[in-house]
Amino acid sequence: MPDIDKVHAPTSRAVPNPLGAARPGRGPEAPTPVRQLVLTRASQIMPAPVVWAWIDADTGRIPAGALVVAAGREGTGKSSFGIWLAAQITRGQLPGAWSGRPAAVIYVAIEDSWRHTLVPRLLAAGADLDLVYRAEVAVVDQARTATLCLPADNQLLEAAVSEHRVALVVLDPLLSVIGAGIDTHRERDTRLALDPLAGLADRSGAVVLGIAHFSKAASTDASTLITGSTAFRNVARAIFGFARDEDGAHVLSQTKNSLGRSDLPSFAYTVESVEVATPSGPTEVGRFAMLGHSERHVADILARPGLDDPDERRDAAAWLRSCLTDNGGEAEAADIFKAADKVGFSKDTLKRAKTRARVVSRKDGMDAGWMWVLDPNSHRPSSTDDAAGSAKGAKSAGSRTPRPSRPSRSLPGTQRPV
Repeated sequence: MPDIDKVHAPTSRAVPNPLGAARPGRGPEAPTPVRQLVLTRASQIMPAPVVWAWIDADTGRIPAGALVVAAGREGTGKSSFGIWLAAQITRGQLPGAWSGRPAAVIYVAIEDSWRHTLVPRLLAAGADLDLVYRAEVAVVDQARTATLCLPADNQLLEAAVSEHRVALVVLDPLLSVIGAGIDTHRERDTRLALDPLAGLADRSGAVVLGIAHFSKAASTDASTLITGSTAFRNVARAIFGFARDEDGAHVLSQTKNSLGRSDLPSFAYTVESVEVATPSGPTEVGRFAMLGHSERHVADILARPGLDDPDERRDAAAWLRSCLTDNGGEAEAADIFKAADKVGFSKDTLKRAKTRARVVSRKDGMDAGWMWVLDPNSHRPSSTDDAAGSAKGAKSAGSRTPRPSRPSRSLPGTQRPV
């Protein structure tokens, strides 16, 4: 046990009457707690490496023992991500500290039904239900249960985390478990709930994942869009932003990683509909599925430049497929952007046209550049896309002048025409 030097602060009480004796005309008051300043030499604190709960491509994503926030607009799949993470941990399938070691999860859900939504989603995600705990607070003197309230119930939560060796606590949504007396739009007030929560995570080694919503403000920074005070982004050690583009693509980007690399690639993901069997019959729920790294960032979607119309995107998709076909089916994304700029297609338009063109991305290493590759399972844009594009184009044909054809160019460093 390291030696600790204690320096005692003055112990004079703010309320002079001992043991809470009543003042005239007032009820008894609790005694002011005696506070002591505790000093510990830095030389007595053992340094240690960060323990990562989630490692992706040999790089830490989520640190164990930390508050993490997953934020996005409604319908982007952030709650489904919480279910996915819980399932991975209960099966010991998340690369990181608990890989091969199934661990327990405490799930606090305010908005969703456990019977109709959460348990079916957990089943669809493959979670071990014996290791997932619903958390409620029993109000003993009133014989009822109540929602977890922070910071009032912090000690109860920490005791449960310790008793069941919990690796993950999900608070969905985070804002709803913060006590009503706290103004969540004030940094100092919000920290009264978040700082003790971060301390709980640090002492227990568990990840505390808070699900948060975006405000209606206009910004490309997912961290600044989190509803509430700046404390939500300041206290969290890792923040993930979720977004869905108008072409249906879903993107997850890590916008904060205080204990690791900040230049991590984003993920493409989907929330697919699956059928789950229940004793009362089948039910359909959404299941979160990772699709691999994505060069698109949440900020790209939040920017929504709106500079391209359906015809522009259709032309860009056709150009992109032709470009890649003439270059052996693949090319570096940076070279494609340069060539596209010369023929009048912006980087954003090209990224939006990529799905339509049936082009996928490949990254051969964390520090390698992105390659754009024709999807080997698709030879051309789908007939549905063609029909949709034609229909949209027909609506405005009377007022649109024909678009001039794009001149042929060559990708930088090649002699092949595009």
